[in-house]
Amino acid sequence: MARLSPVADDNIPAAAKPLLDFGQNLMGFTPNDALIMARNPALLKASADMVGALYGGGTVEPGLKRLIGYITSSAAGCKYCQVHTADGAHKAGVDDAKIKAAWDYETSDLFTDRERAALRVAQGGGVTPSAVTDAEFADLKTYFSDDEIVEIVGVIAMFGFLNRWNSVMGTELENNPLAYAASINLETR
Repeated sequence: MARLSPVADDNIPAAAKPLLDFGQNLMGFTPNDALIMARNPALLKASADMVGALYGGGTVEPGLKRLIGYITSSAAGCKYCQVHTADGAHKAGVDDAKIKAAWDYETSDLFTDRERAALRVAQGGGVTPSAVTDAEFADLKTYFSDDEIVEIVGVIAMFGFLNRWNSVMGTELENNPLAYAASINLETR
């Protein structure tokens, strides 16, 4: 149950409206976490800027970034972000079987060694304190450039914020990502 309700349409601050449109355009619906954040348009803008910077460019594949968010959110135990990132991975072209097998990335033949290196760091980075080892980070460096590592760690850090935000707020999932999760029988952790 949500601890704070999303801002009602007639109470959305003018400064928040274009930022909510950004979420609508990115995800296909307006996310409830953004509607809660709309009470503080500067916070919503900072969050949207980070999402845009990480998902709007770079060279790490969009689907892998969504899977990194999924594993990070799963490790942190944020069901809201798990469902959102699974839905986002699907929309980015990741096969449903791969999304369902994401937590088995170490043993599933659906994942490359390159993806495993990134997801291993995402899993360790999703817990506090960080459980990423020097060996895991060195393995990451064999597959990704320094700039790509900044993207990967940026996604992990962004979900560090979003996982805490949505877990503390008890943000309610929207129908669109819930329907996707139900369609593939996605189990959350």
